Amino acid sequence: MAPAPSRLFHGWIVVAAGFAVLFMGFGTAYTFAAFFAPLQEEFGAMRSATALIFSIAGAVYFLLGAVSGPLADRHGPRWIVFAGMVVLAAGLMLAGRASQLWQVYVGYGLGVGIGIGLVYVPVLGAVQRWFLKRRGQASGIAVAGIGLGTLFLPPLAAVLIETAGWRGSYFILGLATLLIGGGAALLMENDPERRGLRPDGEAAAADAPPPARPEGMSIAQAIRTRPFWLMYGTFFFVAVGLFVPFVHLVPYARDRGVEPEVAVILFSLIGIGSTAGRFFLGGIADRLGRRQSLAATFLGMAFVFGFWLLAESGLAISLFALLFGLFYGGFVALSPPVIADYFGPRNAGGLIGMLYSGVAVGTLIGPPLTGLAFDLWQSYTLPIAVSAGFMLLGASLTLLLGDPSRLKPR
Repeated sequence: MAPAPSRLFHGWIVVAAGFAVLFMGFGTAYTFAAFFAPLQEEFGAMRSATALIFSIAGAVYFLLGAVSGPLADRHGPRWIVFAGMVVLAAGLMLAGRASQLWQVYVGYGLGVGIGIGLVYVPVLGAVQRWFLKRRGQASGIAVAGIGLGTLFLPPLAAVLIETAGWRGSYFILGLATLLIGGGAALLMENDPERRGLRPDGEAAAADAPPPARPEGMSIAQAIRTRPFWLMYGTFFFVAVGLFVPFVHLVPYARDRGVEPEVAVILFSLIGIGSTAGRFFLGGIADRLGRRQSLAATFLGMAFVFGFWLLAESGLAISLFALLFGLFYGGFVALSPPVIADYFGPRNAGGLIGMLYSGVAVGTLIGPPLTGLAFDLWQSYTLPIAVSAGFMLLGASLTLLLGDPSRLKPR
C-alpha cells in the first residue's frame, strides 16, 4: 500500500536532496580555480597541461551521464548517486596524495569525473518526473545547488589552502563531500507514483487505475528526430566556451594584476549570478517559453564573452563573472526541462545523458585549447572570441528546434 500523502509534496524533498548533492559535487569540482596556481607551481606545468585536469573531469562526467541516466531510469537514482559521492570523495583524497601530475589526472580528473557522472544526470532525471507544470522552477531550484556551491566552496578552498596546504585541503573537501553529499543521496527517489502521487503533488484517486507509464520517446526514437541532433550540436558548440571561465578566469585576472585572493573571489561572483539564474530564470521560462528562454541565455553568454574581451580592470572582470554566472545558471536550469518538453519524461535521464555527451566533447576541447593558445601567444583574445561565436551559433540552433508539440511522444 502506498503511504498517505503528506502536506509537503515529497517532490520538494527530492529537489532539496538534489540541491545538496549538486552543491557538494559541483562545488568541490569548481574549487579547481583555487588549486590551479598551486598545482601549476607544484608540478611545473604549463597552463594547457594544468587546464587538462579540469577538462578530463568535465568530459568524463558528461559522457558518463549516457550510462548513469538509463541506469537511474531503470533502477532508481539513490544508490547510483550515493556511489558517485563516494567515488568523488575518494578522487579528491587521491589527488591530494599525488607526487606527479598524471596522478592528479587520475585522482581529480577521473575521480571527480566519474563521481559527478554518477550524480548529475540521475538527479536531473529524477526531478523531471516529480513535476510537470512547475518543472522549470523545480529544476532551477535543484541545480541552484551548483550555483551556491560555486559561490561558497572555491573561496573556502582558498582559505583551506592557506592554512592546510593544497594536499590537506583536498582531504578535507573529500571528507565533507562524503558526509554531506552521501547523506543527501540517500533521499533521492525516482517516481511519485510509488507514494500514491501524480506529478506536482496531485493525489491519485483511490479507485483510479494503476498509473500509466510516463509518456515519452525511447532513446532510439529520439535520435531519429531533427530536434535531437539540433540539441546535440547546440550543446557541443556552447560547451567549447562554457567552461573556459571556470579554468582560465582566475589566471586571466592575475595576469592583469588582481591579487590571488581577490581573483578566487571572482568565482563567488559566478556563483551569485548562477544562483540567481537558476532560481529565477526557470520559473520565468515556464511562463515565457522554455525554448526561447534557453536561446536567450546563449545570446546573453555571447554578449558577456564579447565584454570579456574588453575587461582589463578588476571591476570589469567582476562584472563579467557576475553576468556570465547569470546566463550559465539559466542554461543549466533550462536544458533538462527543454529536453523533457521535446521527448517526454519517460527516459529523461537517458536522453539528458545522451545529449550531454556533446557537452563532454566540447568541454574536453575548450579549456585545454584555450590554455594552448595562451602558451603560444600569451593572449586569451582568440579563444574568447571563438567562444562568443559558438554561443551565437548555439542560440541559432536552439531557435531552429521548432514547437515541441509537433513531436508526439509515444
